[in-house]
Amino acid sequence: MTTPLIVDSTDPSGRARRLVLRLDPDAAVPLYEQLRAQLSVMVAVGHLPPGSRLPTVRHLAAAAAMAPGTVARTYRELEVDGAVEGRGRRGTFVVDEPPHSEPMRQRRERLAGAADRFAFELRQLGVDGDEAHSLLDEALVRAERAETDPA
Repeated sequence: MTTPLIVDSTDPSGRARRLVLRLDPDAAVPLYEQLRAQLSVMVAVGHLPPGSRLPTVRHLAAAAAMAPGTVARTYRELEVDGAVEGRGRRGTFVVDEPPHSEPMRQRRERLAGAADRFAFELRQLGVDGDEAHSLLDEALVRAERAETDPA
């Protein structure tokens, strides 16, 4: 298994987000296609929400030890797919309604349902709000570690 590549991007509110990518230079699939596929999935599932700014071509190329032209090709392909748009010197951003993504209303409904189920379970266990927040924070840290742990 390849070591994960962790690169920062920016969410719509301007906060840094971590992108975890796995690129295999020995695979039969070209690097630009591996990168395109992973970014496309991140857009489709909402890990890269609309308005998110992708890393610059130079930054991602340096982090991944690949040619800037390879990253530029990936971004062009994503733009042709309708997932992102280049805004000149301001950068490359996820479009408002990416193709193949879950509509935003549907996504909000799913998230609200998950939150409702979580709250119901915790209330059944007698957990108060402060403890629930603490438990959720711990779970998110564990999930992030599992996402970035190469083992």
